[in-house]
Amino acid sequence: MKTEVVKKTCRRIKDIVMGRAIFILFIFLFFSYVLVSSPSFATNGNNLLGIGPISRAMGGVGVADPQDAISAVFANPATLCFADYCPGSASEFATTIFDSSLSTRISIEGPRGERVFETESKSDAFIIPAIGISTPLGSRFRFALGAFGVQGMGADYRNSGLDLDSTPGNGNEGDIFTQLEVVKISPNLAWLVSDDFSVGFSFQVISGNLDLGSGGSRGYATGIQFGALYKWDPFKVGISYITPQKVEHERVADFDRDGVLDSLDLESPQNVTLGIAFSPSDKLLIETDLRWFNWEDAEGYGDFDWEDQWVFALGAQYQIFPGWYFRLGYNYGENPVRENNGWNPAAPRNVQGKTISAMQFELLRVVGFPAVSEHHFTVGIGYHLSDRFIMNFAYMHGFESTIREQAADNAVGLTSELTENTHSLGLTWRF
Repeated sequence: MKTEVVKKTCRRIKDIVMGRAIFILFIFLFFSYVLVSSPSFATNGNNLLGIGPISRAMGGVGVADPQDAISAVFANPATLCFADYCPGSASEFATTIFDSSLSTRISIEGPRGERVFETESKSDAFIIPAIGISTPLGSRFRFALGAFGVQGMGADYRNSGLDLDSTPGNGNEGDIFTQLEVVKISPNLAWLVSDDFSVGFSFQVISGNLDLGSGGSRGYATGIQFGALYKWDPFKVGISYITPQKVEHERVADFDRDGVLDSLDLESPQNVTLGIAFSPSDKLLIETDLRWFNWEDAEGYGDFDWEDQWVFALGAQYQIFPGWYFRLGYNYGENPVRENNGWNPAAPRNVQGKTISAMQFELLRVVGFPAVSEHHFTVGIGYHLSDRFIMNFAYMHGFESTIREQAADNAVGLTSELTENTHSLGLTWRF
C-alpha cells in the first residue's frame, strides 16, 4: 500500500516538474521571438494558417471545435467551455519552423534595350513559438491566455545584384528589404450560457515591428474579439469577429525623398469567421471554416491596393488507434494583392499623405510584400503520452504561387514566386 502511494506521489512530482520545465522553455522561446526574431512568413494574406499544430494540421480550422487551448484562444474564445479537457485545466506549448522560398524577376525596357534581374530572397527558416493556457472559473466560466505570432511577411534582396537606380523614381529601389512581424497576447473569458450555448470575449494586445531597410520600428495596438458557439449533436456551429487593430510605425522609410524618414500605419483588418464541425462518432471529426478579411479598408494594406480576401479551410481528425490521431486538411486563401497591369511608371502615387514614385510603390507591393500564397495542404498526427501529456505534430505545404504584372507599354515587368513549408510541434499538459 505504501509502495503504491510512493509511486503515485513520484509520478505526480514528475508531471509537475516536466510541465513547469516545458512552460519555462516556451515562455523563453516566445519572448526571444518578440525581441529578436526576423520573420518573413505569409499564408492567408500575411496571416499564419491557424495557431498550433492541431489547427494547422487540419487546414487552419478551429472556430467551431478547436482541439486545444491555443486554437481556442486564437480562433473563438467561446469554444473554451466545450473542450475535452473541461472541467480541468490545460496548457499548450507549440513551436513552428517556417521555411519559405521567395524569388523575383524584374524586366525593364530602356535605351539600352531590355534589362532583366532575377534573384532569390535570402530569408532563412525561423522559429515561431505559441502558448495557450485555459482554466475554469467556477462551473460556468473559463479563463484563458494566449501568446503567439500571428502575422508576418517580407523579403531580403539586399546585395542581390539588382541595380535599378536608373528606373523612374531615381531611388535605390533595387536594394529591397522588407520585414513585418506581429505578435499577439490575448486574455479570454468564456461563459457557458446553457449546456448547448456559450459566448466568449477576448482583449487583444498587438505588438508589430516593421523594417523597410532603415531599421525596425515597433508599435502597439489593442483590439477585441467576440465569439459564440452553439452545440447541436453531432454538430457545432461557431462564429468569431475581430475588430481592426492599427499600429503606427514611425520613421520606417523616406517615401517622398525629402531626406526625412516617414511613418506608416498598418492595420490588421477586421475579420469574420463562420465554422461548422461534425462528429458522427467519437473517433471522427470533420470541420470547415469560412473567413473574410477586410484588407481593402485596412490602413496601409488598402493604400497598397490589397483587396478583401475570402479563406476556406477544411480539416478532418480520425483516431486510428487508442491514443493516436491522424489529421488532414486543405486551405485556400484568395490572393489579396491586386495585379495592377497597365500602371504608369511616371505617375506618382499617394500613400498616407506622402508622394511615392510608381516604381517604388509597385516594387514594395509585388516584390517586397508578395503575400500571394493560395493553396495549402496540411497533415499531422497526435499521440497521448499519458493522461496528462499529449504531443502533436503538423506539416503544411503552401504550393507555389505567382504574382505577375506589366506596366503600360510593357516598360516594366514584375514577377514574384512564393512557396511555403512549416513544421509544427506542440505539447499539452493537462492538470
